[in-house]
Amino acid sequence: MSSCAARQILAIEDDPILGPHLKTSLEHRGFHVTLADDGPTGLALASEATYDLILLDVMLPELSGMELLTRLREQRRTPVLMMSALGNEAHRIQGFDSGADDYLPKPFSIEELQVRIAAILRRVAYERSVPAAPNQDAVRFDDQRSDMLYEGRWVGLTATEYRLMKVLHDAAGEVLSKPFLYQQALRRGYSQHDRSLDMHISNIRRKLAREQVATLRLESVWGKGYVLELQAS
Repeated sequence: MSSCAARQILAIEDDPILGPHLKTSLEHRGFHVTLADDGPTGLALASEATYDLILLDVMLPELSGMELLTRLREQRRTPVLMMSALGNEAHRIQGFDSGADDYLPKPFSIEELQVRIAAILRRVAYERSVPAAPNQDAVRFDDQRSDMLYEGRWVGLTATEYRLMKVLHDAAGEVLSKPFLYQQALRRGYSQHDRSLDMHISNIRRKLAREQVATLRLESVWGKGYVLELQAS
């Protein structure tokens, strides 16, 4: 893996204090940072140049961070870390649904930001270092990688999403309750007001759709839980 000095980061942040602070602080840590202070400029830069990571504010002038990310995902899969003072659960879920790789509520420290950046870059570097076999049939689960392979393409699941998919796949066609999935995949007890499972399910659906996984359909069963249906390819 190359040194962080080679890492190109695009920071799209309109705050006149935070934006320059991000640029200065991250460049001090060895990154090269390009700064954009509005949505259209950020989208143009993200579309035209190649970056290792994009830091994206949600509340941007002219074009919101959510809309920018939706447009970007139509053409590029550059990792995106969203930053926002809107840190409630609904906004985080919206960010992940739009294609964000991580979501960091404001205010945050540069140290925490650097840890999040490093985690994303490690994951991306690992994914690129392990070539997918070109002619794999249907679905294969890789416990060491904690990811799923579909027709030679890695789906890009997180560790929790992988556990969820494996539990659901092992019981394909059977409705699994939320308390059961919390225990088996999230490894904690179920709380009625905890939306974490729903957020993970939403992320899995988005990734399955992105990779055009035609043989699996993840369904919600009202008042009961979730079921994974196997489809003919």
